[in-house]
Amino acid sequence: MRKCPECGSSNLFNNKDKGEIVCRNCGLVIDSRNISLGKEWRDFEESDDSEMRRSGAPTSYTKYDMGMGTAIGSESDAFSLDKKQRYKLQRLKRWQKRLSTVMEKNLKIALGELRRLSSFLNLPTSIEEEAGKIYTEAVQKNLVRGRSIESVVAGVIYAACRRQNIPRTLDEISEASGIDKKEIGRSYRYITRELRIKILPSNPVDYISRFASVLNYGPETQSRGIDILSKALSLELTSGRGPIGIAAAALYIAGLLEGERRTQRDISEVSGVTEVTIRNRYKEIISMLDLEDEIKKIKAKSKEREEEDESL
Repeated sequence: MRKCPECGSSNLFNNKDKGEIVCRNCGLVIDSRNISLGKEWRDFEESDDSEMRRSGAPTSYTKYDMGMGTAIGSESDAFSLDKKQRYKLQRLKRWQKRLSTVMEKNLKIALGELRRLSSFLNLPTSIEEEAGKIYTEAVQKNLVRGRSIESVVAGVIYAACRRQNIPRTLDEISEASGIDKKEIGRSYRYITRELRIKILPSNPVDYISRFASVLNYGPETQSRGIDILSKALSLELTSGRGPIGIAAAALYIAGLLEGERRTQRDISEVSGVTEVTIRNRYKEIISMLDLEDEIKKIKAKSKEREEEDESL
């Protein structure tokens, strides 16, 4: 128990209004910098008193001012003022907008587009935050000048997805943003090179679960696809080849082996790679993994079953 250093009394009084601890016996102020950890007694926002808190919202790269900016008065506040004061408030608000820097204006537009794309692509908050951080750094280093805001935003979203192993293809981001994927690719490479962002090559396994979900494959087919990819990786079959094409071909083979057949066109529409690419990767994988005989038997059985169904 805390005691008074002057008289040794433990009869102390905690004055929360002044932030002091005082001895009731001799009147000595023992501590004058006492911090109150309770709720705030004032309310600066239009909220319920029970939700009063001393801290504000956390800082975020998805806001142009990190969420720490201050705006002059809302329209509802102006009605409580007389005509002269209301005119003054409106004039101050106008000047605040005019004095915004070019960087702030750029960030306002870009981060709004970033939130829209993230929502459209159903990306987690962590990706949105990562992309906002990368874009803010790019603006601070003057890397956005001469490039369209939309293409750079799409590029940083792709970079954020690659850094956190979230499978999103350039085709998907291109469709959501309305920007050509070649332009997005150029912005992505330029920003990551100038900011020295290290991004590891995509792992084809990351795409399996996503493609399998869209194509309504069962868990057995999904697991078989991952096994095929693991064997292909061990044989260095994926070296120098696009990860999406390899993943699409492995899933196509797994569907054949597990009796959940999907056409190459179906897989092409989901993965965004051409049927020719899927066919080429398919031939390479079954040749290297010695799956040709097994697939021929499965196709022969499937053909016999179709002929029996037609005869009935």
